[in-house]
Amino acid sequence: MPNAKSQAAVSPSENLRGLLLVVFATLCWSTSGIFINLITDATQISAVSLAFWRDLSTFLILLGSISLLRPRDLKVNLQDLPWLIGMGGISIGIFHILWNTSVVVIGASLATVMQSNAPIFVTIMAWFLFDEPLTARKITAVLLAAIGTTLIGGIHSSGNMQVTTSGLLIALGSALTYGTLSLFGKKLSKDYQPWTILLYIFGFGTLTLLPFQLNRSFPSPINLETVSLFLGFLLISTLLGFGMYTAGLQKLQASVASITATTEILFAYILAYFFLSERLDFWQIFGSLLIISGVVLVSLQNQKQHPKGN
Repeated sequence: MPNAKSQAAVSPSENLRGLLLVVFATLCWSTSGIFINLITDATQISAVSLAFWRDLSTFLILLGSISLLRPRDLKVNLQDLPWLIGMGGISIGIFHILWNTSVVVIGASLATVMQSNAPIFVTIMAWFLFDEPLTARKITAVLLAAIGTTLIGGIHSSGNMQVTTSGLLIALGSALTYGTLSLFGKKLSKDYQPWTILLYIFGFGTLTLLPFQLNRSFPSPINLETVSLFLGFLLISTLLGFGMYTAGLQKLQASVASITATTEILFAYILAYFFLSERLDFWQIFGSLLIISGVVLVSLQNQKQHPKGN
């Protein structure tokens, strides 16, 4: 159902709340790597199958919860269905396919580096679609985020890595589809509650992944440890992460939210340090500082002026 919230300019305090929501969302998202590693180590499930069961389970949880607690939030306008289908199919379904494929083709490090291009795509597309200003501060923040993510990804020590044209295009496609989460979400977040949006996009994301799951067996073994890990994956990495990010989009420009979301890389490496015994070197720490600098730069801009197009 449409929100009664005014479409007037968002205040600086609301901008700050939006930034915090996105940062906390990326903190939740950053746990996904831990859960994925633990779940795949404990079972024989593939990355694509895990994505399918994640999307399907999230959809069923949201459908049951909203139907029981706020059934009126199940309603959406017919004219918004194309946006929901696009967001679910592209930002959830196709993104998962391209992301998993890019990791296999060019490796996790380079795939992560390539995904840092997402804010660049979002900033340019938001300029065209939502008339968001392409300021010097924003361009600088995008560059800092891209350079910082490249350093964190370890590309500085991987000079012998070879990237094929197909691998490069798949990785760029992953970054582009990931970036559409902010664009579609910005359009829909003005009119619907975050949980309503998530219900539909995970439903359509599940349908997108279904053809890739038809010939795959049910994941095994299923035990208390696996169920506990999967529930943590759903509640923390998925529901809380996507819920807070969608709520943050109600208060931020799509490009600002996308740039701020690059903090996920920083959180992911911190968690990997403690839980997977991975170590940050000097360049990775320096890259983390560049990402934080980009987020601070965007934050300062929003404190000085109201965002256009909100």
